[in-house]
Amino acid sequence: MPVEEFVAGWISGAVGLILGHPLDTVKVLGFFKGMSFPIGSVAVVNSVLFGTYSNSLLLLSSTSHQARKTQPPNYGHIFVAGSIAGFVQAYCLAPFDLIKVRLQNQTEPRARPGVAPSQYRGPLHCARTILREEGPQGLFRGAWALVLRDTPTLGLYFLTYEGLSWWLTSDSKEPGSATMLVAGGFAGIISWTTATPLDVVKARMQMDGLKQREYRGLLDCMVSSARQEGPGVFFKGLTLNSARAFPVNAVTFFSYEHLLRLLS
Repeated sequence: MPVEEFVAGWISGAVGLILGHPLDTVKVLGFFKGMSFPIGSVAVVNSVLFGTYSNSLLLLSSTSHQARKTQPPNYGHIFVAGSIAGFVQAYCLAPFDLIKVRLQNQTEPRARPGVAPSQYRGPLHCARTILREEGPQGLFRGAWALVLRDTPTLGLYFLTYEGLSWWLTSDSKEPGSATMLVAGGFAGIISWTTATPLDVVKARMQMDGLKQREYRGLLDCMVSSARQEGPGVFFKGLTLNSARAFPVNAVTFFSYEHLLRLLS
């Protein structure tokens, strides 16, 4: 099993996170709040994503990453490989994403005389608190929403990137830097347009454990949210997600492709 994809995914994930974290966090409070934790965890998850995708596509098409640039695999294979990668990534990401969301949504001021301290003092304290108060299953709160979000969305993500790369590249040539940036950026926008409704549901279920339980499950969360706030609630943050998605995914794919060329 080739390991270059895992290494390239790890580094490109870290690069994309550094670029996108301020826009991700501005939805809550403070540009670089909670940066130290996701810089490591998202790099690991991105490594799993790209490594699983590339190796799944190798099994489905029997075509290496280098050969795929001149012998494109079947679109169906790309979508299936991306969906498999999305499913695997979702379960790896779930605990990390939950902790990130809890920390970012923690709006209490830092401990000062006469002011109650923050509920969570950091990622490890947050994880221990969730385990103690909500049990091991608490770390996977919202995981099903994450799986439903990422499985088809990442299939579409890789399909868009590969399709645009081939369309923008002359026959028998590898994609240039501009092609990687454009294809990666549009792949990010299209995938987040698809993912935003379930991302809203995921975040609500992840925050549900901070107070008295409001939702009985994924479907109840969706129905209750739509009833109380209307269908538009599922597209909250779409503009910001799209604005963040283009540069982050452009840089992620750009870094990934160039790193693979160096490592291969």
